[in-house]
Amino acid sequence: MEMIFHDQLAEDGAFLRAERRLDTELVDKIILQLNRIYPQILTDKEATKFRNLDVPTCVRRGELLTHLQAKGEEACREFYRALHLHVEDVYYSLPTRLRLRDSVDPLTLPSAYKERHVMNDNGPLFFIGCFSVAVGMALVYYFGEAKLTGGSGALGMAALGLKRKAREVLVWYAEESLMK
Repeated sequence: MEMIFHDQLAEDGAFLRAERRLDTELVDKIILQLNRIYPQILTDKEATKFRNLDVPTCVRRGELLTHLQAKGEEACREFYRALHLHVEDVYYSLPTRLRLRDSVDPLTLPSAYKERHVMNDNGPLFFIGCFSVAVGMALVYYFGEAKLTGGSGALGMAALGLKRKAREVLVWYAEESLMK
């Protein structure tokens, strides 16, 4: 029988011992799950020992990892399952998980997955240009288009591409400003 999880736990051990996101509460949750669901992995006496609050959490984590490695492959697998269940962000940042994720061959991935994060091909200058146009239109509206020549006419022309209700409101507003 291969020792996949046992070897992974040996590699991830240093990371898990130093990980600050695994605080006392989360370590206790993992210990309780291993004790309640798999009492053959972690007996009541062992769980009480690992939940002793007089011992610093980093020491208890280290002792728990050493104990689970001594128990064998099944204990290591259930530890990873409990870690995934209770502390998903730590589970996905384990060195072995990161290496597995990075080792995936990009040629085997579907093309839709590759381009999932690409929103458009336009660069930052396009965004700045669009933003500038929007800010300019807002400034023209704010400072009153009646003071500018043809401002209300531009407002009436803008109504051409809109739905009926919006067009009626904009045309009414343009006519109103012309009458003043």
